[in-house]
Amino acid sequence: MDDKTQLEKAKEASDEKMVTDAFQHLLDSYLATRHRKKVDIITKAFNFAKQAHKGVKRLSGEPYIMHPIAVAQIACTEMGLGSTSISAALLHDVVEDTDYTVEDIENIFGPKIAQIVDGLTKISGGIFGEQASAQAENFKKLLLTMSDDIRVILIKICDRLHNMRTLASQPANKQYKIAGETLYIYAPLANRLGLNKIKTELENLSFKFEHPEAYKTIEAQLADTQKSRDSLFADFTAPIRAALDKMGLEYEIKARVKSPYSIWNKMQTKHVTFEQIYDILAVRIIFKPKKREEEVNECFNIYVAISQIYKSHPDRLRDWVNHPKANGYQALHVTLMSKQGRWIEVQIRSDRMNEVAEQGFAAHWKYKEGGEFAEDEGELNSWLRTIKEILDDPQPDAMDFLDAIKLNLFASEIFVFTPKGEIKTMPAGCTALDFAFQIHTFLGSHCIGAKVNHKLVPLSHKLQSGDQVEILSSNSQHVQPSWINFVSTAKAKAKIQAILRREAREVQKRGEEMLTNFLSAHSLEFNSAVVDKLCELHDMSNAESLYRALGEKTMLLSEKDVNELMGKRKATGAGGWRKLVPFLAKEKKKKIEEPQQNYFIVKEGFNRKKPVYITDDNITQFIFPHCCHPIPGDDVLGFIDGKNRIEIHKRSCPVASKLKSSYGNRILDAKWDMHKRLFFDATISIRGIDRIGLLNEVTQVISEELNVNIHKIVIQCDEGIFDGSLELRIHDRDDVKNIMDKLKNINGLQEIKQTS
Repeated sequence: MDDKTQLEKAKEASDEKMVTDAFQHLLDSYLATRHRKKVDIITKAFNFAKQAHKGVKRLSGEPYIMHPIAVAQIACTEMGLGSTSISAALLHDVVEDTDYTVEDIENIFGPKIAQIVDGLTKISGGIFGEQASAQAENFKKLLLTMSDDIRVILIKICDRLHNMRTLASQPANKQYKIAGETLYIYAPLANRLGLNKIKTELENLSFKFEHPEAYKTIEAQLADTQKSRDSLFADFTAPIRAALDKMGLEYEIKARVKSPYSIWNKMQTKHVTFEQIYDILAVRIIFKPKKREEEVNECFNIYVAISQIYKSHPDRLRDWVNHPKANGYQALHVTLMSKQGRWIEVQIRSDRMNEVAEQGFAAHWKYKEGGEFAEDEGELNSWLRTIKEILDDPQPDAMDFLDAIKLNLFASEIFVFTPKGEIKTMPAGCTALDFAFQIHTFLGSHCIGAKVNHKLVPLSHKLQSGDQVEILSSNSQHVQPSWINFVSTAKAKAKIQAILRREAREVQKRGEEMLTNFLSAHSLEFNSAVVDKLCELHDMSNAESLYRALGEKTMLLSEKDVNELMGKRKATGAGGWRKLVPFLAKEKKKKIEEPQQNYFIVKEGFNRKKPVYITDDNITQFIFPHCCHPIPGDDVLGFIDGKNRIEIHKRSCPVASKLKSSYGNRILDAKWDMHKRLFFDATISIRGIDRIGLLNEVTQVISEELNVNIHKIVIQCDEGIFDGSLELRIHDRDDVKNIMDKLKNINGLQEIKQTS
């Protein structure tokens, strides 16, 4: 017993030292910043949180208070936030996890910190709840709180970053859920706020947990090619350094290596191998301007100097200096041809621009007395306004909302001019109609066309950076349902849907009134039985369709309908017509039951933390949807559908990303346990230079050497270049890799990629 007590005491002392050291490191980091030194409030917040979380451990076994300290450390060192944010970060879980209330926080720490903690509590509440679309709803709350104080969302991103850094202690199904929603929601949000470093880390950590094998492979490939990259960087930058020294500049040149996630993403979307990605290395020149107001000119002076050393690519000059991105990012991007024959991107930015690129809007912020925001965040506020407009018009489905926001988050910007020469920032890929809605809803809903650079174009015309746009409108124009197909901004989509919904409601109401008047004119009662009968007579699926058809006048009621409703027929013996009881609902035909497939059903008490194993014998008990075509060897996960059956998706499947971020509690870890007994379909695309006997070699490699069954071959040739697809019957992903490796040895085959 004594030994145990000694051990417990030693553990407590060790934990206490760990917590004290972590907090001291936080204070040291804070004191090294340019913020006013409000150490007292931070220390007070730490002591309060430490007491509130006393005795609670994280899954990793360390004291719970280590998490708030880590979140505060990220807010301080990686976002450059001040004492208000650091204190709120230390207190961010107190209201949610203990008996303290927001009022308690306000009484002790004042209204500002209490407001931020309240915002963080609201968006964390029920994050692992059972209700569907929990994440989309949380995201909505998250964005609502942004308009009160942007620091709420920044601390939430710090919280998510620390959760991702410590994700290894969670069970696999939780890992996929958290990694999935991080990639779907938090990484693009960090990007939109200009937090480039954090966005990259969130993406990489998500990738590491969702595709561990692919992550390890790319890490190893990056390590193997490190030496050649270093020598390329040294050779390329030597003459640039000489030129900058000659100009008398204070500068540093850094190598920027593409992140594993970016590399993998490019390999997936462009169907290329690691070796075929040429922009893994980029060069960053960060200089200290001699005069702050001259920094833009100095960017261009550096550009002129280096483009005299290397040939620049004319189409790849990106001027984010004069036209900063909406998240505040400024830099001049130029692509130069190295002596090794490789294009290398060079990013030129001042030290201030670099700080904004690393820390986003946080780098702009100054605080007034009392911890209030001082600076107007301009572009950020306009983005927040767009989000508020979407929130003010509730979408019928939370997933639609998430998609609408996602459209705004991922879009890169273009610059468009109004007829008066004002610059408007718009997402790339937007149309003239998007631009009209961006200016005003009335202008958008009555838009008939546009003049782009003084030429008449249709509403669906896609805008390019630098276009000057004049919107043409007419009061007789109305919103058309087809418009939804060619707008790309969340604002325009939301407005069009709202107007169409409103108009549909008005048409339906008109149709319902017409039906009521028609029935009362023929002394018939308006009830559900009558409506059902009319739907049956006119082949309408429901009452709404009937009202809409009447309101749009695509259907008219007649005497025939009256006779049917009255149920008139010949009377026997009396020699005339007699009235029968008005029609009442007919018994519906019974549905023919489809034979039930023997699917595995998740019952109460099922352990969701354990992996589900897919074997040769039980594979038919799972659902394999058509969205991603998983085969043995793919990284997969399970999803419990509405009928408690289990769907199997690839972890990289776009449908799965939505499921992870909206139905995270239904995600399961799934593993293959197959023994090459069953066959699956896989398609390989090949492309190359045509020659006699090539097809023969391809089929020989597949069917003779590898003994694989070819299901279908499609080959077409155009001017000596051929394209083909091979549909094969294989056992697993290893078979596909083996086939692709063998095909690479065939002379003339240039591109080999797996398409499904």
